[in-house]
Amino acid sequence: MLIETERLIITEFTMDMAQTVQENSLDEDNRRFVPDEVWETVEEAEETLEFLIEQYGRFEGPLVYPVIVKETQSNVGYVQLCPLDDDVWEVGYHIAKKYTGNGYATEAVKAFLPVIAKEAGISEIYGISLADNTASLIIMERCGFENLFKGIAPYQGEDREVVKNVWRA
Repeated sequence: MLIETERLIITEFTMDMAQTVQENSLDEDNRRFVPDEVWETVEEAEETLEFLIEQYGRFEGPLVYPVIVKETQSNVGYVQLCPLDDDVWEVGYHIAKKYTGNGYATEAVKAFLPVIAKEAGISEIYGISLADNTASLIIMERCGFENLFKGIAPYQGEDREVVKNVWRA
């Protein structure tokens, strides 16, 4: 995959990105909202990257792509499409804390959704967030998601207040 926007490149992971992936995973927002995507060591990040790289083109597991800033060639985070159930997919994204506030997540998600939906042959992609993750909710709104549900539901193994949205191609 290769998607280019005015400022960003969305492409496939390579093993030489492990150090940056690990560093980007350590911020407090990642620990709070997606603790299963925190890698304490570079070796953990390498193991995860090996798995993620194997998933490209398979549409069975998570499809995760790094977000690179063109100007600096910095890997600032990722966008992803993850299976929830049969033919139900969820978008995910994370921009490392030191790069937030620049509109990178919105730009990446807007570019990613139509491309990945076409490749996966799907017309709906869900966005599920904790209700107190204001930044994520704003991103989904800016990317054209429609609100479906706000209430208590399972999230990361616990019942939490969540917001479920849907984007349609």
